[in-house]
Amino acid sequence: MSAPVDRKEKFLAILRVSSGNFLEMYDFFIFAYVAKQIGDTFFPGGSDFIKLMAAFSTFAVGFMMRPLGAIILGAYIDHVGRRKGLIVTLGLMSLGTLSLAVTPGYETIGILAPIIIVCGRLLQGFSAGVELGGVSVYLSEIATPGNKGFYVAWQSGSQQVAVILAALLGILLNYYLPADLMKSWGWRIPLFVGCLIVPFIFVLRASLKETEEFASRKRHPTLGEIYRSTFANFGLVICGMLLVLTTTVLFYFITAYTPTFGKEVLKLSALDALTVTLCVAVSNLFWLPTIGALSDRIGRTPILIFCTVMSIISAYPALSWLIAAPSFGNLMVVELWLSFVYAAYNGAMVVYLTEIMPVAVRTAGFSLAYSLATCFGGLTPLIATWLINETGNRAAAGWWLSIAGVLSLLAVLAAMGFKFAHRAAAGVKTA
Repeated sequence: MSAPVDRKEKFLAILRVSSGNFLEMYDFFIFAYVAKQIGDTFFPGGSDFIKLMAAFSTFAVGFMMRPLGAIILGAYIDHVGRRKGLIVTLGLMSLGTLSLAVTPGYETIGILAPIIIVCGRLLQGFSAGVELGGVSVYLSEIATPGNKGFYVAWQSGSQQVAVILAALLGILLNYYLPADLMKSWGWRIPLFVGCLIVPFIFVLRASLKETEEFASRKRHPTLGEIYRSTFANFGLVICGMLLVLTTTVLFYFITAYTPTFGKEVLKLSALDALTVTLCVAVSNLFWLPTIGALSDRIGRTPILIFCTVMSIISAYPALSWLIAAPSFGNLMVVELWLSFVYAAYNGAMVVYLTEIMPVAVRTAGFSLAYSLATCFGGLTPLIATWLINETGNRAAAGWWLSIAGVLSLLAVLAAMGFKFAHRAAAGVKTA
């Protein structure tokens, strides 16, 4: 009887801890999905390009706060425990969500409107800076032996559930609401839905138990010790940042940017673009735990190398083919291919990042590396929009995806060097 009970407890722990990760991604995706309406509501005047750039810039500023949140909240979690820290991050994230949902437009309160929106995004970014790292570390510490890849993959899996829900809401709103109502107030509905989900997630996360690995340690480092150790390992943090880059660039392209790319660049309907996004999220949800489990069997490195090479050689040709023949079916094919590359890479990469970080600063180091990467990856909608406008090449975003692949491939090779040096040093000490 103990095995089924243990499996049930593990499942509930995964659900509780990943629920906040779900909310984070739901909010981020909804913001990107309604970027045009946000631009019209809070940044009036100028061309459609200027308003869209303003909205995506607001989307991007949240990522600029992530490293600060990673340093401050990551050290807090490494010091006081996973459970307490993850409840704090959920509270901060909820405040950011509420501010975005209820703020009146520019025509009602003037310059205060964009200021409040930006502050809400900064608060979301601050809390999100450690949310993903805290969840990943928690899952790695409760995983059963030989199954860390499978367990940690559900951190990203919860994000795909959020994208699925957000895309379904978008499809329903586009089907039932006329365009003028969607522009005036309908775009706020998904944000209010996010607010309604918050109390349920609080109940789930409040019932979390501290991980046995953390609780069993006789001493936990002070905040000062965590900061010193994190910056003493800054080379490893930078390596981790480059490892994460392919994940963040691909993810924000195939989810957050796809609705805008489909509508504004390919001139497909909003319903077509959202349907593709929905299918991408389902694809991600399948591949993430599948490849995470595979990495437990064959190792992380072969998967990471394969996926970065695929990103480098296929991103631009795939988008060029799509631009030459834009259609719902072709967009689906390209996005599902990029979905596989992203999910396969991420399924092996996230658990790998928890394994190469020093134990005492695991959350802070992981979160700082991931947050620094999202400062660039989160700019993907903005960079893609700018590249297309500046070059006139509607496939130009493929260059950005390939550059990320090159940098991540170099990081995989560097991480192999870090692990080799660490093992060699350990061998010298024990000899």
